[in-house]
Amino acid sequence: MRILIFGGTGAMGMPLIKLLSEQGHEVYVTSRKERSSEQTDVHYICGNAHEMAFISGILKEPYDVLVDFMSYRLPELQERLDLILDSVGQYIFLSSCRVYAESKTPITEETPRLLDVCKDKEYLSTEEYALDKAREENLIFASERKNWTIVRPTVTYNSRRLQLGCYELDEWLGRALQGKPLVFYDDLADKLTSMTYGGDVAKGIGYLIGRPQALGEAVNIASPESKTWGEILNIYKNALEESWGGIAYRLSCSLMPRTTRSF
Repeated sequence: MRILIFGGTGAMGMPLIKLLSEQGHEVYVTSRKERSSEQTDVHYICGNAHEMAFISGILKEPYDVLVDFMSYRLPELQERLDLILDSVGQYIFLSSCRVYAESKTPITEETPRLLDVCKDKEYLSTEEYALDKAREENLIFASERKNWTIVRPTVTYNSRRLQLGCYELDEWLGRALQGKPLVFYDDLADKLTSMTYGGDVAKGIGYLIGRPQALGEAVNIASPESKTWGEILNIYKNALEESWGGIAYRLSCSLMPRTTRSF
């Protein structure tokens, strides 16, 4: 199959490219930077996939599948959705498990989304990530075409992407190694999360590609193991102690008033 990937140079995209190449697919990947591949069946297309003129030109060529890792605002997706669905056999849209509301039971595809159950009008008036993703899902759900698959991965990690609550690796690790504190939400420390290895998410996406039963469906991809962000904090702390020894850092928590924790 000819498979097009928008923004496929991250924790999920890179292992997916390798997997699809090994399976014998012809893979085309958009990137803002000039890139090349030693694999003859992997082709990089330099350009900005946020620009309609760029993607309109790309989609003049036939593709069986489009895997879309791009982060959009709702008007952006509205502008391009019909073009995409009309141009490819299957559109795989990357959403997020963050669309779900807090749940006391394990999250499934039937778990209520935050957008659907939240009563906070001030919050609902925002473009917060979880709300925006759910609104983009609604746009896809409402389409007359059903050649789409929505994928909701949990927090995804690899050796270069290790999230800590709202902080990405370059934010929390740099400050920790310099002995600088961060502000961490106290209520977040006790929240359960699931972190899934990027290569495993790629395998899940690869499994969905070309499957008729995946069309018109929203699918979670998640590790079966859950931990609190406080537990993940301690995993990072122990890893730093083992790896960096004498380098000054602070990853110890001290309670702050009400909703913040400093470390």
